[in-house]
Amino acid sequence: MSGHGGGGRRPKKHDEEEHENHERWLVTYADMVTLLMVLFIVMFAMSSVDQKKFNELKSGLAAGFGDSTSVLVGSESILDQPGSAGIESFTPSTTTGMSPRESQLVDEAVNTAAAQAAQRQYAEAAAEAGRLEEVAERVGKALREHGLGDDVQATIDERGLVLSLVSKHVVFEPNLASLSPRGREVVDTLAPVLRDLPDPLQVDGHTNQVKVKPKYYPTDWELSAARAVTVLRHLTEQWDLPPARLRASAYGAEKPLVDPREPGSQAVNKRVDIVVLSDVPPEVRALLDDVVRDRVTRAATRPAPGTEEAAERAAQTTDTETTETTETADAAEHAEGAH
Repeated sequence: MSGHGGGGRRPKKHDEEEHENHERWLVTYADMVTLLMVLFIVMFAMSSVDQKKFNELKSGLAAGFGDSTSVLVGSESILDQPGSAGIESFTPSTTTGMSPRESQLVDEAVNTAAAQAAQRQYAEAAAEAGRLEEVAERVGKALREHGLGDDVQATIDERGLVLSLVSKHVVFEPNLASLSPRGREVVDTLAPVLRDLPDPLQVDGHTNQVKVKPKYYPTDWELSAARAVTVLRHLTEQWDLPPARLRASAYGAEKPLVDPREPGSQAVNKRVDIVVLSDVPPEVRALLDDVVRDRVTRAATRPAPGTEEAAERAAQTTDTETTETTETADAAEHAEGAH
């Protein structure tokens, strides 16, 4: 008998060495070729421009940036190719693909919305103009109580309420930025009203249009700036108006209040304006001038108080006289017939 225990094959003494793969570089090469193919496909796809889709993109961008295609239209198109025409500019339409009735309804809705927005802005401007007029009335009342009613001219423009210190007794002395006694009295009268307002204030300095170099300042700009700062400091130091509400600006001789050719204009144009700055949106402020003009026009065309009643009484008197005349003529005619 054999002395081997079991009939199994004896294990090898040494494991076979693993075969080394010398073609592994092919995997990396294949990956690189695949990436290059994808790259060229993407570049080819980007080089093919769908004109319809480009027009849709252009119209969307134009609508988003104010209905203007000027950014996308130039003297030459970078997409022009031999044998193809450049892309023409067009106005985007919101009614593309709609029936005429649907287009009409869309246009009517857009026009209605625009009209309502314009009416709303005008109503806001009218309310703001009314508020500023109330402030002007308070200012005028305070000035009249102190006998200074003619020393300040109040107007409303796109900035807000403008209070022009045009004292007939001269607010500023010639070539100086210091307030005259009358000028200080005017500012002291305005200060309590201005202090109660929440609006920011802008103090504008002006000089007249005399072509003479200021005696103590290099130019009219410095003189007008010094006059504005003088009033600003008086409001803050004497009346405790918050400095954060105030700012100063200088206009030199560039913004006359009245025509410099008119007699006495130089004394008026040498002034300071205190502007009550309105805080309504800019598109509403832009309508303040229109609101004021409309009110002036309506006031000019409106009949004076009592005129309508007087005209009605005159008409009634005329009718009565006509009736009496007719009755008298009938009676006379009847009397002649009786004879």
